Amino acid sequence: MYSRRRGGNLGLFLLLSQLFHVGFENIPPVTLMTMALNIFLYLSPIQPLMNVCINVQETWNRNDWKRLFFSPFHHADDWHLYFNMVSMLYKGIRLEQRIGSNWFAFMLSVFSVMTGIIYLLLETILAELMEDQSYKMQCAVGFSGVLFALKVVNSYYNPGGLTYVMGIPVWEQYACWAELVAIHLIAPGSSFVGHLSGIIVGLIYINGPLKQLMQICADIVSLSSFPRQQTRFNNQGSSGYRASRNDAASNTERHDYTGGMTEEEQLEEAIRASLDDDRTGSNSRRSYGVGNPQHLNEEEIRQRRLNRFA
Repeated sequence: MYSRRRGGNLGLFLLLSQLFHVGFENIPPVTLMTMALNIFLYLSPIQPLMNVCINVQETWNRNDWKRLFFSPFHHADDWHLYFNMVSMLYKGIRLEQRIGSNWFAFMLSVFSVMTGIIYLLLETILAELMEDQSYKMQCAVGFSGVLFALKVVNSYYNPGGLTYVMGIPVWEQYACWAELVAIHLIAPGSSFVGHLSGIIVGLIYINGPLKQLMQICADIVSLSSFPRQQTRFNNQGSSGYRASRNDAASNTERHDYTGGMTEEEQLEEAIRASLDDDRTGSNSRRSYGVGNPQHLNEEEIRQRRLNRFA
């Protein structure tokens, strides 16, 4: 990784102070990890920005598709990082708590890639319409495209409210468009097409097929793990069935041994078997203090055996 050296980094310090102000315990895990990843890659970028920024010439024409995955998580400077991450902080807290961490993580992953794909398509269309190939050379980095997509989704889940853009009240469902224009006016160097790509991705999610496709993918992943769960269930079931069968076998064995006799009858049968063994056994066998059974009648032997078993 290439270290990036800057003097000051005031934006980074302000971002950290904002995190401490909110409290790390109040930030959902996926939001916090996403912010940590962006901060880490700002301090230690994978490659120089010109090697990770996304544009048509390098990404599409030269098949450098890694840019599609790297570009959202790299930022041009500390203020670029600060504004994006503060926006991520509050959007992430609201959305992740509403839709859950797993789906939010899935959403961020899909939005990061989809925003880049839409960006490439729009830049290609502009280059053809304007007959200006310089559009294919325009390079973009940063998480702002994803944030615009999250802005659209957040407005969908919280409709009807008012928000303020540059001090001007705007209905929540139109706030993303107002922010698109406002940011372009305030920071002309920002990627208008990149931000627009994020809005389009958000609209495809709430009004188009993207959400349904994501749900299908999630169902497929769930089903792929289902056979293993079913196998474990079946194994448990088979094991339980075998246990029942073993229990039945044990009951059969016990029945064969007892012959259906009561406990008293079993005891008498055991005494008779013992008497038979005593009569046919060796004379040197120990009598355990009951004397020679041949000199006792059956009732006396039975009584002594009962005392012995007691």
